[in-house]
Order: sequence, then structure tokens, then C-alpha cells
Amino acid sequence: MDMTPLHAAGLWSGLMILLMTVLAFRVVANRRKHRVLFGDGGVPQVTVATRAFGNAAEYVPVGIGALILLALLGYQSWAIHAVGGVLFAGRLIHGLWLSHGKGPGPARLIGMILTLTALIAAGAMLVACPFMG
Repeated sequence: MDMTPLHAAGLWSGLMILLMTVLAFRVVANRRKHRVLFGDGGVPQVTVATRAFGNAAEYVPVGIGALILLALLGYQSWAIHAVGGVLFAGRLIHGLWLSHGKGPGPARLIGMILTLTALIAAGAMLVACPFMG
């Protein structure tokens, strides 16, 4: 199947939304387990799960917006897949590492590097778009 750029943006956006849902369920599960009704209750496991979700919530919306704009501006599917794939990999690696309470480490660093690389690439592509023939 040949994907249009908008289909590609939809694919990666959908995967990131599903990842955020998994991270949100981890927050709920930890709150239930530790009987925390609001916030983190001072429980480290709840704090970590909340931050894993919060970190994704800080980066994923910007990435989804960028993917949609790139598709609407006429970038080819391969470019959308490249940005979306790198962004999703970064969020997946970072989110799963952090949500398991691993703390700072190589996977978390790799996840952030991939995330920021994808966002910088998307930003540069969006800035360059008006100047392209």
C-alpha cells in the first residue's frame, strides 16, 4: 500500500497517542496500587509514572502538529516517516525507560536525543518550506 503524506502523519500520530495512553494507564495503575487519589502522594513510583507521562505530553503534541503541517505543506511520505519514526522511537525508548523507574541512563539519553533530533528536523523543514521552489 502506498501511503500519502497525510496517512503517514496519521500513522505516527496514532502510534504516539497509543503510547501516551499506555503511559497514562501506568499512572492510573500506580495510583491505585499505592492508593493515591491526587498527585503523586509522595510515592516515588507514582512520581516516576507521572513524569514519564508528563514528559511525553510535553513533546508529543508538538511532534504531531509538525507531522500534520509537513504533510499538508506537501513533504513526501518518506520525509514524514523519517521524522515520525525517529520521534516515535525516541518517545518509546524514553517513556518506557522512565516509566519503569530506571532513572537517568543510556536509554533515557538516547530517547531524548532521538526526540530532539526529530523535532529539530521538523522545525528546520517547516522553516525551509516557504523558501523551496
